[in-house]
Amino acid sequence: MSIARLRSAYHREICRQILFVKKGAPNIADVSSKASVAISLEMVKRLNQDLARKAPPGQTAGARFEVITRDFLEASFRLLHHLRPGKWVFSVARSIAEFEQYEHLANLERMLHENPELRTALGGDYLVTPDIVVGRHPVTDEEINRLTTVVGGPQPFCQFAPLRAANRPPSCRILHASISCKWTIRSDRAQNVRTEALNLIRNRKGQTPHVGVVTAEPLPTRLASLALGTGDLDCVYHFALPELGEAVETVGNEDQLEMLQEMINGRRVRDISDLPLDLAI
Repeated sequence: MSIARLRSAYHREICRQILFVKKGAPNIADVSSKASVAISLEMVKRLNQDLARKAPPGQTAGARFEVITRDFLEASFRLLHHLRPGKWVFSVARSIAEFEQYEHLANLERMLHENPELRTALGGDYLVTPDIVVGRHPVTDEEINRLTTVVGGPQPFCQFAPLRAANRPPSCRILHASISCKWTIRSDRAQNVRTEALNLIRNRKGQTPHVGVVTAEPLPTRLASLALGTGDLDCVYHFALPELGEAVETVGNEDQLEMLQEMINGRRVRDISDLPLDLAI
């Protein structure tokens, strides 16, 4: 099995469950934009998969996109176990308070809820529920000492590192990645992913997780609203970047093509197939 084959299966499921063409416009297109419709149609041709028989409602499409993307990432990451060994969990819609770096936020939210004046002063919404989370279970001393004695003994060393299971409760996990899924990018609400990313960065105790976005948005100029700039998101991952590039070239929209090339050359947009390898860093 290769990531290329898993990517093909990923597209097959997205097309079968979500992607639909109505009156000449795929449901990833903005029907008010000729460029969006034209690029979307060219992308659909290049995906070359059977499409859904009817379009799912907006929230259903988003939920299915999250689950299908989670399944692809989990299967792909499993191929890289020799590069990133460990016990990993890939979940949808799990609160960050369940993870080592953010468990203190649950107590903070409880305090703010019980004290309205404190909530007014400090604000709220510290707890984020990402679309997809990747967590790692801590490892036992037996695993750490598999090749030689690394930890243990009477010395008071290595007693706080969360990777060591002996230092934390059995249910504790480390947040390795937070991934937002956006079927399309249509409004300022898409900027919520930046707010969530900054929340993850500022409110952590410990290592910052990978923070990325996966989207099927066809217009490069709309991708740019999330991709351009640094400091919050690691990268934006398109569910079919080569197909998008070919579609934009075929349509012949120079502005969209220039923007797409700028983001790719600037390492701000990558293909979904790159994400498993980036998670292995």
